[in-house]
Amino acid sequence: MVRLCINQAESARAQREVYVGSWLPEPILTGHHPEMVETTMLGETLSFAFLVLLERLGPLERAVFLLREVFEYDYPEIAEMVGKSEANCRQILRRAHQHLDQHRPRFDVSREQQARLTEQFLRASTSGDMQGLLNLLTDDIVFIGDGGGKVPVALKPVHGADKVARGTTGGLRFFSPEMQTRMEEVNGKPAIIGYLDGHPCGVLMCEIEGERIRQIYAVVNPEKLHWLGKQSV
Repeated sequence: MVRLCINQAESARAQREVYVGSWLPEPILTGHHPEMVETTMLGETLSFAFLVLLERLGPLERAVFLLREVFEYDYPEIAEMVGKSEANCRQILRRAHQHLDQHRPRFDVSREQQARLTEQFLRASTSGDMQGLLNLLTDDIVFIGDGGGKVPVALKPVHGADKVARGTTGGLRFFSPEMQTRMEEVNGKPAIIGYLDGHPCGVLMCEIEGERIRQIYAVVNPEKLHWLGKQSV
């Protein structure tokens, strides 16, 4: 079964090579399912930033990492499942850790801090407060949007505070003035969800470093949002 999953992951990676624009994971609404993030490890591996990092690993590295660190299988069991020796599995896990540690956030962020800065970003972007946005963003911020070729969004990552701030305020022109936004827990952290006629049309997540936003993920591909369900009244 694990080998089949690895093969499927390799096939999915090949499909993403022809994906229109940047590819991001599907956001998961976790606010009403606290059991999904009840432990530190589960919360970390479910976080959107970490899921993006996992995609940088090869399918085999990702499988070994998850089997060992999340599901806590022993090396003999992992070796049998992935068809490698125990020694190889240890090396694969070590490489996975090294790769992930290079890109992990350098600061821990509390839920309150995440919510506060995300709310400030929402207010500044919807009001067109350019200076307020610039004050919230790191100089080397990166914006990554996933529209899947179905909704207008930057096809490549946008780098730099000025470009991200201008792109954020300018991008709002593509959305209906009837769009409603509210804070929800997505992948274990406060995030912004936009709704049109009660249906989700976009999810925006901020990655925080210190007191500023260092990365923004925006998922607007409708195929990745429809399962979130209709907005409750």
